[in-house]
Amino acid sequence: MRDEVKQRIEETVKANKVVVFIKGSKSFPQCGFSARVIDLLKKTGAPFVDVNVLTDPELREGIKEYASWPTIPQLYVDGEFVGGCDIVTDMAQSGELAKLIAG
Repeated sequence: MRDEVKQRIEETVKANKVVVFIKGSKSFPQCGFSARVIDLLKKTGAPFVDVNVLTDPELREGIKEYASWPTIPQLYVDGEFVGGCDIVTDMAQSGELAKLIAG
């Protein structure tokens, strides 16, 4: 991963409480997993930043390397990687997601 891509990712996740890297945007997700995570985040009522990896191939590959996580979407809260769609779904169902974001 190029240093520039890593720096952009770090700046984004550190500057925003809740960030999700997705395919598409929060208003127009372009894959089912991204749409699911967006829906779950919207249900928390908390503001969040979305980053469309489809507009930047280097970012799309870089984010996978950054978190050592092979898939997108990826959720970050308070600068820390939380997980992908399955983890976020489980956390939402248990109530952990809302607590994490509110904390």
